[in-house]
Formats: sequence, structure tokens, C-alpha cells
Amino acid sequence: MPAPLTGRRPGYPLLLLLAAMLAASCATTRPGVDTGTASRPAATDPATAPSASSTPTAATAPPSASGTSPGTPPAEVRHVFPVRASNAAYHPTHSIYPATDIFADCGVPVVAVTDGSVLEVSRVDRFDRGGPLGPFNGGLSVAVLGDDGVRYYGSHLTEVAAGLDPGVRVAAGQQLGTVGRTGNANNVCHLHFGISPPCPGKDGWWIRRGVVWPAPYLDAWRRGINRSPAVEVADWQRRHGCPKES
Repeated sequence: MPAPLTGRRPGYPLLLLLAAMLAASCATTRPGVDTGTASRPAATDPATAPSASSTPTAATAPPSASGTSPGTPPAEVRHVFPVRASNAAYHPTHSIYPATDIFADCGVPVVAVTDGSVLEVSRVDRFDRGGPLGPFNGGLSVAVLGDDGVRYYGSHLTEVAAGLDPGVRVAAGQQLGTVGRTGNANNVCHLHFGISPPCPGKDGWWIRRGVVWPAPYLDAWRRGINRSPAVEVADWQRRHGCPKES
């Protein structure tokens, strides 16, 4: 049985069927890379998950008193939900590797999860169903290195905000682009959201797409709890390193 959706359900018919189709299309793997299937997060009761704020701001704010440790960042590092839509919904799991598809209308804002610097930007959709699966699956995308040391990757965008180039500083809640269906999105409007270490100098798409399950952090940010995946990401990097693409 498919995992229940977390958060408010958008008005999409046959959403569970579409999610299953997306899982099948995103099942490209790399040999020797841990897919994390033994530690998938449990689903969250949708009735207890409040809506994402429709007006995130770039101002800093202290973490919620209900934030938990480990994973709670210093007060100056704030985290927000990555899609500015009250009806966004997502599964707690994703295909056979750790990531999340956040379903929302095409064109709604995608925002920076935390303060940080742009790592890379793709403004051209190079995905070709006749070509190799994996490297260009994301279509238009933005990756940000947060001030907590974590890379946050969002893809399938309709457009990328002007002025975003590698090294440019962004603030939590600042718009990075809009939800879309570029790349291998199966013609369904959603944001592919991945969390990983930056792996400088020896990166690969199979790292960038996500290595730890985002749902527990999305659940926290949607509730206004300031929780960082930095501890979990650092632990993954200690255990796996940053493999080079062969």
C-alpha cells in the first residue's frame, strides 16, 4: 500500500497513482551507493500537519523552543519549508533513494530553505528520454549550500530566479524559482527536493539528488520547528565519503 501523503492534500486527482509513476521514473541508481531503504521515515498523520506559511520572509529568527536535538542548528541559522503554497503535499519516502517530491501547482514559488550560498544552477533543460538517465533528470534546478553545511537541491523548476549564480548569497525564504515539470518529471508539477553533503571537487548527480530522507525535516519546518539535517548529513559523509563518478 502506498505511504500516506504528509501535510494537506492538494486538489490533484489520482495523486497516489502519479506519485507511483514518478517513483518508477526516478528509480535510476548508482552501484555501491547506499539508497537508505533501511531507515525510511515513518509517515506523519496528515491531520496534525499545519499548512506551510504562505508568506515566508528572509529575516532571521530564533529556533522554536520545541526544536529537537541532535539536528537543532544555532539560533542564527533558520530553516523554512521550501515551497510557498498552502496546499503542498509530499510522501515520506521516494522511489529507491532518499529524497522527496513536493506536489504543488506549477508556478508557485520555491524558496531557499536557509541562509546560504548558491552552489550551482541549471537554467537549461537537457533531459532527453533517449539519452542517459540520471545526470539531467532534474531539468531546471538550483542547489544551495546552507550555512549549516548542508546542500539543499530543488529541481524540475519552471524557471530559475534572475541573479542566481554560483557564490551568490541567499536568505531563508528568498525565492529561487517556481515549481514546474522540467526534466524527468513525468509531466507532473512538483519539486524534487534532496538533501546531501556538498562533496566539493568530486560530486555526482547520485549524491546531489539526495542521500538522507527529507520528510522529518519538512515536517518540522512546516510546524515552525527549526531543525537542521546537518548532523545526519555529516554522519552519512563520514560513512560513505564522496564517491567520484567513474
